[in-house]
Amino acid sequence: MAAMTAHTSTSPLHVLEHVFGYTAFRGEQQAVVEHVTAGGDALVLMPTGGGKSLCYQVPALLRPGTAVVVSPLIALMQDQVSALQEAGVAAAYLNSSQAADESVTVERDLVGGRLDLLYVAPERLLTGRLLATLDRLHEAGRIALFAIDEAHCVSQWGHDFRPEYLQLSVLAERYAGVPRIALTATADAETREEIAQRLGLATARRFISSFDRPNIRYRMVDKDNPRNQLLAFIRDDHAGDAGIVYCLSRRKVEETAAWLEEQGIRALAYHAGMPQDVRAANQSRFLREDGLVMCATIAFGMGIDKPDVRFVAHLDLPRSIEGYYQETGRAGRDGLASQAWMAWGAQDIVQQRRMIDESEGSEDFKRRARARLDTLVGLVEATGCRRQHLLAHFGEGGEPCGNCDNCLEPPSTWDATDAARKALSGVFRTGQRFGAGHVIDVLRGELTDKVRDWEHDKVSTFGIGADVDEKTWRTLFRQLVARGFLAVDHDRHNALTLTDLARPLLRGETGFSLRLVPEKRRTKRTRSNRMEILDGVPLTLFDRLRAWRAATARERNVPAYVIFHDATLREIALARPASIEELAHISGIGDRKLEAYGTSIIVEIAREI
Repeated sequence: MAAMTAHTSTSPLHVLEHVFGYTAFRGEQQAVVEHVTAGGDALVLMPTGGGKSLCYQVPALLRPGTAVVVSPLIALMQDQVSALQEAGVAAAYLNSSQAADESVTVERDLVGGRLDLLYVAPERLLTGRLLATLDRLHEAGRIALFAIDEAHCVSQWGHDFRPEYLQLSVLAERYAGVPRIALTATADAETREEIAQRLGLATARRFISSFDRPNIRYRMVDKDNPRNQLLAFIRDDHAGDAGIVYCLSRRKVEETAAWLEEQGIRALAYHAGMPQDVRAANQSRFLREDGLVMCATIAFGMGIDKPDVRFVAHLDLPRSIEGYYQETGRAGRDGLASQAWMAWGAQDIVQQRRMIDESEGSEDFKRRARARLDTLVGLVEATGCRRQHLLAHFGEGGEPCGNCDNCLEPPSTWDATDAARKALSGVFRTGQRFGAGHVIDVLRGELTDKVRDWEHDKVSTFGIGADVDEKTWRTLFRQLVARGFLAVDHDRHNALTLTDLARPLLRGETGFSLRLVPEKRRTKRTRSNRMEILDGVPLTLFDRLRAWRAATARERNVPAYVIFHDATLREIALARPASIEELAHISGIGDRKLEAYGTSIIVEIAREI
């Protein structure tokens, strides 16, 4: 396939419509595309499913030369290249999965100017051979741009850290004048700064989209026979759907997958301890087949470009709120209704703390890990809107969503205003220089060596909270931090400090409530996920289109979603286009796909009439 000729006179919207089949950009996409096309550097934070790939794929087709995309995962780059080729774009990849002759062919196409986009693993990019080739292309003005996907992998504090990402700063030093765009779906303020600094993007324009995923419903339940809870959740809401179940340990992954199989749920296992060929085979099946459930550790998922994952379930507490956001974000990439479900218990917190304490990380690393765990626990213990709470962590405000468990079924609470005021006073009276553990000792009147050494047995708050147990105090402090009444100073051993929000609470001008541990009760039934997605959609036609897509994908040896997303099939089933011209107006069908599949789709629709 010959590379498309870059035309600066062609508009981004023309490329979007005729190549990718969309009539309008979403959110910040157009601003990013125009900025990068004009030669600017960019740092893009956009939620999973928000269309990050188009932010560099469209400029790649508008600028002269080949765009080089750095991607950390072999499976991701293979699927993205397949999707681009289906859309008529000349794309290829270089990674360790290829035979030598395949790599040579790709390199020849690169040098010969026959590629629009080249996807490459970071370790492959940094080899002397490829850098020398890129040097020659750069001298000839034939590198369109560099895109660094999953840019949060550069963060040494994150669980997705990849050491080779630190070396990507070479792109700024070696290829002056070539625009660079770094993209990620998960980055708090601290990680953003780390990305900008380590990748030489300090002066790059930043595009920060809303982190909200309104199509995802967040549900968290107290553990009570979690396997059976999971099974009921899948059978009631997601029978026949693709989903991911995250577990903390490898053993639990394998046991859960086997158990689900015994219950009639098609399930696979994935963790880093499995043979590489088995992992690859299971991942390929999950991507290419409909309705599979993947039980996995966090080793699975980053960059998984499967749009029809209808649910993500956690049988154990994740390690951080960033991890939770990233993992749940793998649901509903196509924008259709999906769920994030989690079963958690107090033992999860104990286990996570023990893992942190026993890790080989530095004290600074452990301190930050504990703080991130506390922030996540604040989310699961929250009594208000889950989505509000989650977005607040990323610096966003908003109204209650009406689509999470706390909004749909408000929990029972107790008025903790008096205890909260005592907690804030305890932090103030001990000088705002200690962590929660020491302040709780003071409040409970515990005469520890540390309390005596600092003479905190003489402060007015000593012993005023002796009637409240330590577990409740810890829950209270987590919520005070999570809701912004207290801040954590990581550079001073997690010292708690009062924020401006604390003053009204201390003065009695506002209240504070905490969740009560619920009695066993059956969750109120809501409409199943499938009912929401297929509301008004002719079911027989939708299923027939999915069957046609599955057969076509098998023939072409690509994942089904590379042919069309569920959202596109849903729109076709609703609109029932009677001609190729009418079909061309369906979102997600570009010129190449219309030519390749248009007649077959019209035939399937005609069979239904």
